[in-house]
Amino acid sequence: MSLLSVENLTASYGVSQALFGVDLSIEEGQVVALMGRNGMGKSTTVKSICRMIASQGVLNFGGTDLHAQPSHRVARLGIGLVPEGRRCFRDLTVYENLIASARPGEWTEDTIGDLFPRLTERRQQRARSLSGGEQQMLAIGRALMTNPKLLILDEATEGLAPIIRQEIWAAIKRIKRDSGVAILLVDKSLKELSKVSDRAVILERGKTAWSGNITDLTKEISEKFVGV
Repeated sequence: MSLLSVENLTASYGVSQALFGVDLSIEEGQVVALMGRNGMGKSTTVKSICRMIASQGVLNFGGTDLHAQPSHRVARLGIGLVPEGRRCFRDLTVYENLIASARPGEWTEDTIGDLFPRLTERRQQRARSLSGGEQQMLAIGRALMTNPKLLILDEATEGLAPIIRQEIWAAIKRIKRDSGVAILLVDKSLKELSKVSDRAVILERGKTAWSGNITDLTKEISEKFVGV
């Protein structure tokens, strides 16, 4: 059984339907890239998995039907979300952000500090005083502190300076190499995704248009569904 199974997922914002049949699966320890142009349903799929929006279809995580769970229980089941836009607790310190939802496991303040040394340096600074890149590191660290089975990163490198983006990608590679956590990556950089992902799922108009091994994602397929 897959760690996460999504079949024929549909979702709407009021009367406006956003998802028309998304299918994807993630095995334990696997990294899956969720791709597609803007507005194709990637973030809505993430929100559906995390139960932040009502949806229909098969949504199973580790044998549990996520449709029956509120979002806080989904997190407790082992899904850690790094949301688009970071959304750190601005008035809390770096340390307070990290421990706010911490659960026992391999990821601790020390191991997060090893992954992102800047967070150790700024341990007592309030999140609002951090740069955008540092806030993104904090958002990733906060999600890892829940010691998830599945880590979801929604546009984790968007809008960041190139050098910071490279630090984030290096951290993702390290998480994959050193941890058993599965990862669902929403990003636009095929070059970077191809270096860390095992599989890819491409959405087109709220549906799964292509899925397969990342090595089978040809230039023609990428240009058809992802290119501008």
